[in-house]
Amino acid sequence: MKRIFLLCLAALALSGCGINQQAAQIKALEKCTYRITSADQITLGGADVKKMVANGDVNLGSLPALALGLLRKDVPLRARLNLEVKNPTGNAAAINEFEYKILINRQELATGFVNQALNVAAGQSSTVPVDMEVNVYPFISNSKVMGEISDFLKSSKGGPEKKGILTLKIRPSIKVGNTLVKYPGFITIDKEVSSKILL
Repeated sequence: MKRIFLLCLAALALSGCGINQQAAQIKALEKCTYRITSADQITLGGADVKKMVANGDVNLGSLPALALGLLRKDVPLRARLNLEVKNPTGNAAAINEFEYKILINRQELATGFVNQALNVAAGQSSTVPVDMEVNVYPFISNSKVMGEISDFLKSSKGGPEKKGILTLKIRPSIKVGNTLVKYPGFITIDKEVSSKILL
């Protein structure tokens, strides 16, 4: 009987250590800083936006895939945002997954999940890719918005520089025992983006 009791005490102690460690990781997570370092693999209707700008072909209306997408009301925008998480604390920070929202000039563009564990050691930083795919038909079917996009692309080839705000909102989750606990609210990361990013 005494042996069973000692085994139960040992199991409770180990469980308590695990919970304390996870609590420390959550506190470290709250103190981390988040930054969008770059945007890669940007395609609109299947066309590589950076190559299109480099070639000087910034007339969106001339893209056959875009014209077909407009007819189908399905114009996919794909991009990879690289999110840097920097941990200035003395404890490791861990995320099991996170929910995200992407906004451009405060207008929500995409939402999704990144189901990838991220461990950031004390005093270190780590980068996680956030892959975005969204149908932008509702935006570019509006002639005013389409004009703004064209102006943004053209300005990257020598015109006056255009700027906008890219916002990434993330809501991390961490496992406590077998339960996934969501961070209360979203962490907001704003990044000013310039048309020069496409050069």
